[in-house]
Amino acid sequence: MDKQTAQGDYANVKEDLQVLRDDIAALSKTVADGQRDRANNLKDEISRETRSVLDQLRKRGDDALNRATEAGSKSVESVEHKIEERPFLSIILMFLAGIVVGKLLDR
Repeated sequence: MDKQTAQGDYANVKEDLQVLRDDIAALSKTVADGQRDRANNLKDEISRETRSVLDQLRKRGDDALNRATEAGSKSVESVEHKIEERPFLSIILMFLAGIVVGKLLDR
């Protein structure tokens, strides 16, 4: 009977080890799936934040471009207005500027 009891105990231990192996495999799969889900969630969050930052940068860039365009338009209008007020003086100044630039380029 001791031999049968020992064989029965061996079979029980063998079954317990198999159950333990199955449990460890299931636990490993669950942990891996959890880590994969966390990585995917983190990736999605980073993508959302990146899109948000890019949208903000694009908006700021557009605002800066609009301000620069407006400032340029105002400067052109101001120069046009000054030329209209004093056309003869403007022609003389442009002529002198051309001479100065020509002299500088000759050197």
